[in-house]
Amino acid sequence: MRASGKTRIVITAAVALVFVLGGVVWLWLHGPNWSQLASTFDSVVWGWVGVALALNFLSIVARALAWKTVIDQAIESPRPGYRAVISAFSVGLFANAVLPGRIGEVARVAVLTRHFGKRKGVWATLLGTVFAHRVFDLFPVLGLIVFVFLTARLPQWAVTTVELFVVVGLALFVLAVLSARRQGRSALDGVGPARRLVAMARQGLGVMHAPLAAALAVGFQFIGWTLQLLAVYTAMRAFDIHAPLPAAGIVLLLLNVATVFPLWPGNVGLYQAAVATPLVSYGVAYAHGLAFGVGLQAIEASVGIGIGMIFLAREGLTFATLREMPEPGQVDLGRKPRRVRLRAEKVRRARSER
Repeated sequence: MRASGKTRIVITAAVALVFVLGGVVWLWLHGPNWSQLASTFDSVVWGWVGVALALNFLSIVARALAWKTVIDQAIESPRPGYRAVISAFSVGLFANAVLPGRIGEVARVAVLTRHFGKRKGVWATLLGTVFAHRVFDLFPVLGLIVFVFLTARLPQWAVTTVELFVVVGLALFVLAVLSARRQGRSALDGVGPARRLVAMARQGLGVMHAPLAAALAVGFQFIGWTLQLLAVYTAMRAFDIHAPLPAAGIVLLLLNVATVFPLWPGNVGLYQAAVATPLVSYGVAYAHGLAFGVGLQAIEASVGIGIGMIFLAREGLTFATLREMPEPGQVDLGRKPRRVRLRAEKVRRARSER
């Protein structure tokens, strides 16, 4: 069974590689003027790049503070400090940048859980806070959408996509409010492990019933998104793109819509297309926009990966440990990680065959 599983993995990887190589060949033959794309990097203004890097870093700090606000409403004292939360949040950004899927959301929970020792229920509660933290992104996104619709013109395909994005976001917000715990903590004594996990996860949404804390968390999210918008705008200046601020708003909006589902690490290619396409209407050549997309992703990735690696080392972890993070819920349900269980099962089988 293990052999067949490995065979499927090899076949899947081979098919994915064929599609990637086919896409590269197609882009090379039918893509933009690559010599023009390369020459764009010769005129980069590095002072503006430095400003964009600083703004991205401050955006990360603001969003981490929003998560800290949510955590404080869900967990009783002693609570994790600012340094621990920023560290876990940064490791999560690093994991999202280098690994497929949204493993970074689980990674930041796993990292922060290590600061609680053997305290029960923390894992599930922190998962709830991650969901609440993501839901609070809806408010600055709505503000960005209003800003873009009032100051710029979106193509029809983008309007439809954004409308669907808003509907899904509002549905998740309503789900979060309905799922949040009521005032007072539920009694978990005598409750089965599965129900305990669900109850603790709902407790992580407790900020939904604390208006002042929720407003503070949303405020930090607004600050984070505003800084990110300014980072895109200054990065445009670095690449000699002098489009107005609404153009940066369109780029930021379409980036988040196009990359909401990470199909592969970094969504490389899709990311650049989401940047270059809206800038064409502002007189920016597609090749120039693609080059800017490469630079913008490098700026964002360098901040996320850079500080993520620093905090990863500070936590005493390695890249390999991110790939072996516990499965959601296994800590609270008293289960060992899947790889550990398989290894133990293999040992038991070997002993029984003797």
